[in-house]
Amino acid sequence: MTDPYGFLSLPRAPVPPRPVEERLRDWDEVYAGQAELPLVSEQARRCMDCGIPFCHHGCPLANLIPEWNILASRGDWQAAHERLHATNNFPEFTGRLCPAPCEDACVLAINTDPVTIKNVEQQIADTAWERGHVVPYPPERLSGKTVAVVGSGPAGLAAAQQLTRIGHTVAVYERADRIGGLLRYGIPSFKLAKDVLDRRLEQMRAEGTRFRTGVEVGGDGVSAADLRERYDAVVVAVGATHRRELPVPGRELSGIHQAMEYLTLANRVQEGDIEEPAITAAGRHVVIVGGGDTGSDCLGTVLRQGAASALQLDINPEPETGRPPGEPWPIYPKVYRISHAHEEARGRAGSDPRVFSAATLHFEGDDRGRVSALRLTEVEPGARSPRAGTERVIPAELVLLALGFSGPERGSGLARGLGLAPDERGNYARDDAFTALTAGPSGGVLDGVFVAGDAGRGQSLIVWAIAEGRSAAAAADRYLTGATELPAPLSPGDRPMTV
Repeated sequence: MTDPYGFLSLPRAPVPPRPVEERLRDWDEVYAGQAELPLVSEQARRCMDCGIPFCHHGCPLANLIPEWNILASRGDWQAAHERLHATNNFPEFTGRLCPAPCEDACVLAINTDPVTIKNVEQQIADTAWERGHVVPYPPERLSGKTVAVVGSGPAGLAAAQQLTRIGHTVAVYERADRIGGLLRYGIPSFKLAKDVLDRRLEQMRAEGTRFRTGVEVGGDGVSAADLRERYDAVVVAVGATHRRELPVPGRELSGIHQAMEYLTLANRVQEGDIEEPAITAAGRHVVIVGGGDTGSDCLGTVLRQGAASALQLDINPEPETGRPPGEPWPIYPKVYRISHAHEEARGRAGSDPRVFSAATLHFEGDDRGRVSALRLTEVEPGARSPRAGTERVIPAELVLLALGFSGPERGSGLARGLGLAPDERGNYARDDAFTALTAGPSGGVLDGVFVAGDAGRGQSLIVWAIAEGRSAAAAADRYLTGATELPAPLSPGDRPMTV
């Protein structure tokens, strides 16, 4: 145990972000330069090393949280890094991007503030990189088997790294010009600096993983049939990229864009590909439709681009500040949360930029065919029906649709070429061993084809994607060799501890 009285004597003290006025002037990470080893070590002392650590159940990766908390509290950062990487391929990503359901499942969260698990995780990972503890782990011998991984998001990268380390020859196919999927072009650099991603990719290259960029499997690059013939197994990890639409009058006006289109252009500016994005919020009144993480990413981006104003519309009612009665510990509750972008908007405008229980009725345009305003209404909870007498018009010179995703792209050449079948939710169907299921009336399994991440689970968290990639890698290894030593933290039916 770290300190039998640590949780009683030490209050929760998260690592502080940079001041709002400072970070709005650049695109550096919110916590850039905020590493505080003594603070993090002290906070790790609050861990009770519970007899039943419910934080494990809150984490899809089953991270060994009490173990590395103890090591971090003693300043043994190398040993902490080894325990952290035993279950998580990319803790530097999850430490920055995961909403930390483990903290809501912490036993302390029953009646007080939980351990700052996310801060400890990121500090262990970053310290390991700074001190050279993270090195390539190439396989001792090759199996002679080949695997193609389609998609280079967190699920695909986790599967590729696991399969490479066990001895298979792995090639990752990515249709974009750089590896990383949404980690590269969907997540703003103020949340995940791209050099953090690049250094991990260099480790994977040194281990033997091969990367093929600019290749759309099932398109002009390589056919799905060619892939099946060339490789002994295929892991499909293309994500859930079918964007939800907003079919209301005025949607055809210019100035209304999908959030991912906007975020990709903003990230390309930071990559140095372009000087100015084709879509910019500079000097404009911006409305973001959608209350999730993607909407928050858009908010932080428009603020840095110098928007005249910014509002975020959420069709859901404003959550309670405490746990609702139907969401007891250790469930990850739907409560009122403030992201860094919300904090930044408050600092600039003085109020929360979110409008809850709000639905868009239609868009209004000017004589040039550009959007100029948005008419919205309040909605009744649950039914989401318009509430009479609550309509109003707000200025909107740029509208970003952050409505989430509903599975992988429909009718893709990859799906047709492999014969992937959709499930009832529009994701790629698979069995209990992550093996893809075929389309058509007869059905059946596609031997040697595995589905991992959002492509099979649906839109979810990065920690679930990594866990799925590791589990699919174990399934593929078992298919190729008849047995596996790779850990499999999940089965496809596992669901989050939330409602």
